[in-house]
Amino acid sequence: MAIGHEVRAYRKKLGITVTDLAAATGISLGMLSKIENGNISPSLTTLQSLSRALGVPLTAFFRRYEEPRNAVFVKAGQGVELERRGTRAGHQYNLLGHIDNNTSGVIVEPYLITLTADSDVFPTFQHEGMEFLYMLEGEVIYRHGDQLFQMQPGDSLFFDADAPHGPEQLVKLPSKYLSIISYPQQSSRS
Repeated sequence: MAIGHEVRAYRKKLGITVTDLAAATGISLGMLSKIENGNISPSLTTLQSLSRALGVPLTAFFRRYEEPRNAVFVKAGQGVELERRGTRAGHQYNLLGHIDNNTSGVIVEPYLITLTADSDVFPTFQHEGMEFLYMLEGEVIYRHGDQLFQMQPGDSLFFDADAPHGPEQLVKLPSKYLSIISYPQQSSRS
């Protein structure tokens, strides 16, 4: 029904009669009427003929079928404070946004992580997916596997999160960094 509605809307917008569109596409008048009224679903070849005759991209007929695209806005200081494994070590996690149902097949979790004098080192995080860190404030020595990285404001680190990782040494506190974790949508997280 929606495809036929779109065909009719584009035809009327151009001021073309059903007879003129039928002649321009080689589609019978009866068939075109059934398409516009949603009584039949046109083939891909028919849709291509209609898109050429109406001067619109083929995808224009499917606009009503597009899935919603979500966005999440979080005001400064309004992130959701969460408990994660590092919370036991005094790491503060603020989730800055989350969209569970999306068509990409990937979940992305952006966190603002704060380390203070009450925080402990915790170099043994492990979870599925990929992680990106961007240092905002302070300084830490960050471990990934058997490598150490001295992270200062402006530095970033991108890694496979399945390897043991985390702050090995807290050099300058307080420290803040963005942590963006991504993993497949169908997986289960702990």
